[in-house]
Amino acid sequence: MAEPIQQEQLRVATGLRSLLFLWLLSLVGANEVQSAQDTPHRRFEYKYSFKGPYLVQSDGSVPFWSHTGNAIPSADQIRITPSLKSQKGSVWTKAIANFQNWELEVTFRITGRGRIGADGLAIWYTAAQGLEGDVYGAADSWNGVGIFFDSFDNDGKKNNPAILAVGNNGKLQYDHQNDGATQALASCLRDFRNKPYPVRAKITYYKKILTIMINNGFTPDKEDYEFCAKVENMILPSQGYFGISAATGGLADDHDVLSFLTFQLTEPGKEAPPPDTEIPKEEKDKYQEEFDNFQQELDKRKEEFQKDHPEAAEQPVDDMYESVNDRELRQIFEGQNRIHLEIKQLNRQLDMILDEQRRYVTAVTDEIAKRGAGDGAGTGGPGHQQQFAPADLQFLLSTQREVLQQMADMRSSISETVRHVSGNKHLGTGGYESTQHFNDIKEHLHVVKRDIEHLVQKSLPHEVQKCPEVPPFPSCLTTTHFFIFVAIQTVLFLGYIMYRSQQEAAAKKFF
Repeated sequence: MAEPIQQEQLRVATGLRSLLFLWLLSLVGANEVQSAQDTPHRRFEYKYSFKGPYLVQSDGSVPFWSHTGNAIPSADQIRITPSLKSQKGSVWTKAIANFQNWELEVTFRITGRGRIGADGLAIWYTAAQGLEGDVYGAADSWNGVGIFFDSFDNDGKKNNPAILAVGNNGKLQYDHQNDGATQALASCLRDFRNKPYPVRAKITYYKKILTIMINNGFTPDKEDYEFCAKVENMILPSQGYFGISAATGGLADDHDVLSFLTFQLTEPGKEAPPPDTEIPKEEKDKYQEEFDNFQQELDKRKEEFQKDHPEAAEQPVDDMYESVNDRELRQIFEGQNRIHLEIKQLNRQLDMILDEQRRYVTAVTDEIAKRGAGDGAGTGGPGHQQQFAPADLQFLLSTQREVLQQMADMRSSISETVRHVSGNKHLGTGGYESTQHFNDIKEHLHVVKRDIEHLVQKSLPHEVQKCPEVPPFPSCLTTTHFFIFVAIQTVLFLGYIMYRSQQEAAAKKFF
């Protein structure tokens, strides 16, 4: 009776677990669907962005942007302020942005020689362009928001460098003495000066929430962002200008902006905004005129180059590059040259071995002749007869003759190989049978190596014989000569000392 009850309880528990698992799966799926639905649509806005290279036009202007103050545009970046004291500069969009939700990706560098920098850099979204002013090079009492990268500690609280989000309705003045701490809506402490990689800031304004993400510049990963600050229920103007400004004071840094990318965000379920209208006719005519001038200048330089270098026009472009077959033939030719040089070196070593063997045979023959003459005259002792037995000498002579014969055969074989390799260098493309040819040369070299090792082992003496001792070299210096030499050196040294003292005493008379 107890067993059916336990089975029933087990079935109920299993059913509850299954229901709980399905409920959790439904929650996870709903969250994923919700997150996918909440992801906004991003559209790049080229009129509110800039990025190198070829950033500046021929007249020094940046397309769709205006720069003021000490800002210096270049081909790949805009230097908002140079590292000089009391500098101010800014860049602003020419067109007003009329979209409610947006996202900025700003890449910049702030570098300086000092441990502390000044004053800092600011990213703006305001209802009007703040071309000049005292707030990081832009106008005070703005209507909008400014994200400040403050690098100087004005209030002395050691809370810098810092990143602050400061809003304004057009009626407040910025609190410089307290570094804007009383007006900041959100902030975080981050060191953005003198980093190995550019610092990146991602600023998002979506559904009245301002979020600031920072890539601190320690890694080359462009997407390595970390959370910095967040402001909720923030009301910004429906239309405004984007800008970036910087300023220096008693201390100075280089404030360089590498890119400023703007994206329009559209809520899911809503229609994407229609593309902007065409470029105004006056701007389009200006760009077309600049393109035509550039094309004419390019054609003119091409004609001048062809006149100055007529041989370049006759040579086809394909001849300037090496084909696969040409590269293979060149590699084969270089390999044969190296083999040729190695064989020549081996031939020289064999010649040296042959000369050494000839000298050895000559020395042995002379020694045999002397010993034979000594034995006939009765001057040789029994010890010498035992050391140089006739049978051993005959065996040594026969061995040396065999070595000479083998060396001569090897020399002729190597000479034939050298001639073969030298001849193949001039055969052209039709004379190369690369695989078989290299195998033959490799086999030849192995045979030569084995023969040389055999000769070296064979030429070694079976018993180490002592060479005749060199007679003592007579000494030309006796004890008497040595003492005479020392006495002469002592007299000369004393004479030099006396002469030197007399010269110094004579010279002192004139002072």
